[in-house]
Amino acid sequence: MRVIYSEDHKLRDARTELHDGQLVTPFEAPFRAEWILAAVKEAGFTDVAAPDAYGLETARKVHDPAYLDFLGVVWERWVAAGFKGEAISNSFPVRRTSQRVPENIVGMIGHYANAADTSITKGSYEAALASMRCALTGADWLQSGNRFAFALCRPPGHHAGIDLFGGYCFINNAGVAAQRLRDHGAAKVAVLDVDFHHGNGTQDIFYRRSDVFTASLHGDPIHAFPYFLGHADEEGEGDGLGANRNYPMPRGTPWDVWAAALDDALARIKAFGAEAIVLSLGVDTFERDPISFFMLTSQDFIRMGERIAAAGLPVLVCMEGGYGVPEIGLNVANVLRGLEA
Repeated sequence: MRVIYSEDHKLRDARTELHDGQLVTPFEAPFRAEWILAAVKEAGFTDVAAPDAYGLETARKVHDPAYLDFLGVVWERWVAAGFKGEAISNSFPVRRTSQRVPENIVGMIGHYANAADTSITKGSYEAALASMRCALTGADWLQSGNRFAFALCRPPGHHAGIDLFGGYCFINNAGVAAQRLRDHGAAKVAVLDVDFHHGNGTQDIFYRRSDVFTASLHGDPIHAFPYFLGHADEEGEGDGLGANRNYPMPRGTPWDVWAAALDDALARIKAFGAEAIVLSLGVDTFERDPISFFMLTSQDFIRMGERIAAAGLPVLVCMEGGYGVPEIGLNVANVLRGLEA
């Protein structure tokens, strides 16, 4: 198992998150990657490599190029406008409004945001590029004939849509990795999202495509972020009809219920004919996660890895969520243990 990790994740060290009506210290912070890296090394996964220096060529196939250009300049434009705090918009396009992009930087941020929780800070773009490069390096590791890789992506990516950021995500790492696998010979790829929160950005990117199957196991969006996508009747559109599967589940979901959904998703991935799985791994399904409501235990993450490995496909693990409790490192290491068992 190769682990791909970049110290550049530390360049994103936000101080501001809008949470439940208050500006709080973000749940998504540098200590997450540090805890995870320490735990996977302790578990014996010591083949750690830095990512290669990829550009945005693959990202531009899954994201709107104008959106990526926005990410590259937003912080400088925010500072140039004279604002003192971290960049958060106070205005957003809603139903029945124009989709033209404002020139004012506050309006531009609102146009490209799918949530107001995520401030943009100095270093956010550079950290997002490093995170994407971890995923691309992992994809190429699989393409070289290896069975598993772990891209320790931070910031995460699965809430980043075609032209939207939010939920701590700027570039959709799993989506870019899946595109890389397609570009380098895989006829079909699956993105399996096991984060507690629905992978709304990943669904947005692939919803009309027939070459990438997307499956997401998550808290019911009637009650859980990101709220506006993730229902069971969202099955894809056009060429992508039938290539998207959602498994929304209620508060208190235990392992046996969650595992049944995983088994169904894996069966569909195999029937689809996927040649590789990109695993959007969030360990915020853990019973003590501070912003989630499932009831998985640390031992359940070993079983999760075992079941995914049993599908018999190469697996690229891209790190997504898991917050605020030291067990996030153990739980990630347990998934890797399960994959290699």
